[in-house]
Amino acid sequence: MALFKFMSSFNKGILYIIIGSFWWGVIGVIYFRSLSFVGSIELVLHRVIWTVVMLIITTVYLSKWNKIKKILKIKRNIFYLAITGILIFINWSVWIYAVSTNQIVDASFGYFTMPILSVLFGYMFFNELLNKPRIISIILTFLSVIYLFYFYKNFPWIGLTVGLSWSLYNVFRKKIEIDVDLGLLIESLIILPFALITFYFVYISGNLDFGLSSIKLSMVLTIAGPMTVIPLFFFIKGVHLAGLGPSGMLFFITPTFQFILGFFLYSEPFDEYRLIGFILIWVAVIIYLFDLYEKN
Repeated sequence: MALFKFMSSFNKGILYIIIGSFWWGVIGVIYFRSLSFVGSIELVLHRVIWTVVMLIITTVYLSKWNKIKKILKIKRNIFYLAITGILIFINWSVWIYAVSTNQIVDASFGYFTMPILSVLFGYMFFNELLNKPRIISIILTFLSVIYLFYFYKNFPWIGLTVGLSWSLYNVFRKKIEIDVDLGLLIESLIILPFALITFYFVYISGNLDFGLSSIKLSMVLTIAGPMTVIPLFFFIKGVHLAGLGPSGMLFFITPTFQFILGFFLYSEPFDEYRLIGFILIWVAVIIYLFDLYEKN
């Protein structure tokens, strides 16, 4: 801790980003994977409910309620947050489904593609310039998807849904300038009623694990909120101190560790055809990172 005091703001930011990315890529995966017996639907519901609870607590603690009121007074904000709320719900649902059904490697594919897809959508929606390295990265990404589809005769829907939902989420969040944590709270509140309705139907069907015989399980499921919010705060703080460029580079820690866990720890299948598809993505990522590095 004494060493931490003498670190520059930039280095502290880098450390925060690494912690947040590592949390998403390792701790979060292990947590949700260990609860796969609960079922992906219920895990998503718990993630929504306890994320709302956790963010309400942090909002009260940080005295941000006035900011919430100002955000909600603007209809444009509510419109875009409704869209991003749906997108984050799709992202959480598919990612937890992938983790629960031994498809973590496929989910990591989506997060590898996300920054590159964000570049494409930035060009489409914000007229952001595309240089040659980024065009090559986009082409390689699409070639990877086409290649995997050709050899497996099965669309890589998990990876693409994860990547598309998260990149589109970032695109639409660019439309409004609000704190990330407050935006996530409002998004979660928007999808909360649907989550509670689904929660009720799961309950009456007799398939609900929460609040049944195991108090320990109930307590563990409530951790889904902190598991979502804590790495988010680390990452936000890191971006604030170190900047967007380094955060964009270090983000790839998350899918890298997800891939390592899926392949080495959980022994998910990974044949030579999938390897070639991933190599195309990894080359695209390397080109993108070099371009990002030169710009920063």
